[in-house]
Amino acid sequence: MSPLAELARTLPRFAFFTGKGGVGKTSTACAIAVHLADQGKHVLLVSTDPASNLGDVFGTPIGEHPGPVGVPHLDVMNVNPEASAMAYRDRVIGPMRGVLPDDAIRQMEEQLSGACTVEVAAFDEFAALLVDESRIAPYDHVLFDTAPTGHTLRLLQLPAAWSGFLDDNARGSSCLGPLSGQQEKRERYADTTTVLRDADQTMLVLVARADVGALAEADRTWRELGELGLRRVHLVVNAVFTATDAHDPLAVALDARGRAALRGMPASLAALPRTTVALQPFNLVGLEALRAVTGGSISSQEHLISDTPRVELPGLATVVDDLRARDHGLVMVMGKGGVGKTTIAAALAVALADVGREVHLTTTDPAAHLLATIAEEIPHLTISRIDPAAETASYREKVLARAGANLDADGRALLEEDLRSPCTEEVAVFHAFSRVVNEARRGLVIVDTAPTGHTLLLLDAAGSYHREILRNTGIAPDRVVTPLMRLQDPSHTSILIVTLPEPTPVAEAIALQADLGRAGITPSGWVVNQSLAAAAVTDPVLRARADAEVAMLDAAHTASGGRCVVVPMQPDAPIGAVALRALV
Repeated sequence: MSPLAELARTLPRFAFFTGKGGVGKTSTACAIAVHLADQGKHVLLVSTDPASNLGDVFGTPIGEHPGPVGVPHLDVMNVNPEASAMAYRDRVIGPMRGVLPDDAIRQMEEQLSGACTVEVAAFDEFAALLVDESRIAPYDHVLFDTAPTGHTLRLLQLPAAWSGFLDDNARGSSCLGPLSGQQEKRERYADTTTVLRDADQTMLVLVARADVGALAEADRTWRELGELGLRRVHLVVNAVFTATDAHDPLAVALDARGRAALRGMPASLAALPRTTVALQPFNLVGLEALRAVTGGSISSQEHLISDTPRVELPGLATVVDDLRARDHGLVMVMGKGGVGKTTIAAALAVALADVGREVHLTTTDPAAHLLATIAEEIPHLTISRIDPAAETASYREKVLARAGANLDADGRALLEEDLRSPCTEEVAVFHAFSRVVNEARRGLVIVDTAPTGHTLLLLDAAGSYHREILRNTGIAPDRVVTPLMRLQDPSHTSILIVTLPEPTPVAEAIALQADLGRAGITPSGWVVNQSLAAAAVTDPVLRARADAEVAMLDAAHTASGGRCVVVPMQPDAPIGAVALRALV
């Protein structure tokens, strides 16, 4: 029995697949879901990732309600944050229409239009899939393919956060509307927490790769979730590569790097039950490939191994040359989790600092890998992070200091209640991001962003703020400059989309570019990272994967309008200034 098939046999009713972006959470969850369904189990597979790619894996559109994907007994769905928020707003505001004045209705609509409402409305949908038996009764297993770690930690912490907030605050309002109308949800939040903590019902599947950063994040994740009471945890080490060609230096280096990472994994993580999955010579897209991972065969394997041509695309130095000519500006490095955004942002920052440019490198990613990527001081380079906890505390203090002095005791108490809402964090982080956008008017700022879904929520907040300013200030639009307008200005902001030369990341990058386009933001270029086709490889597995990359590199070049550079796979982990310089 294959390792993943053996793991599937032990799963309880609910399983959460989580981990650092790009480690293979989606493919692992999909392969197990298909295997369980093939065994006759009735399975619901749910994506809670705002940037879900289940449709890319199954090759069919995935909707907001359970639907088939060509496998008997298997239903699949996406929790669509925007649709959940719209439905939530209708439930809250609908009964008030025709009862309250139009001005009051408009105020409620504005209050419920923020990114935090989107997040919590999506959580409401997620909670129903854990505790509403009328929705999940047909299924033996409900599997959750979650967003990258930072977003997932936030999602799984919300039951306790909102339950505690509602217990302590019976008056006032929040981004969810009047709190008096939320009290009925306390029981659902409590029930959700109970299910998450029940080891007989719920398992947390930590997916990682044989990589120092991915293993460290897996360890941090399970310890943080352990504090919430999630007790049953299983580790999947995915895509473990074993070299078979001793004359391929890159293959030998990658094999050694993986072995060293596994030997050095944190002791607490090493003590967990573990499943190891080998790197496959094909992309995990389509039912045949998913079944092959759990013991099936794949007929399309042989044609992948051929004499792969070396890919002739410019390198990262081209981007550095473009940026060094600017005396100020904002560079936002964006993309799906796990594609190497932090690495690319750090490499650009180091290269620019090396030529004497003063650079501020910061991150909006809750997982904050930046300081681990550059662990030394570099002249001309300043490194920071937007820390959600610190920003929230600072924001609360400022609001209380500014408004609290003019309120009576009851008014101040209501304000303090509102500021204890978990949604205050979204507002605080947006204010910090706005400061970074403004700072780029005077210097060069590079932002390592959170994975796609989380970043789009941040940009949505920028759009909401922009609309509110134009609507409420009465200032002529041509005299207002909001953060969104600076992001739309190519003379101020350069957006770099980072991807990998694989079907799902490329499809995700194309979708991200379309989302940015709808916000009036045009990317300045793409970076295809970790390319085997751009390196010289002879190991059979690596050659097969390199051959499969060629079509993806062509797709990236076309989608980017020719503004595409490629970074070859490196023998050494891109950590520290020396390794980062090697990328450029």
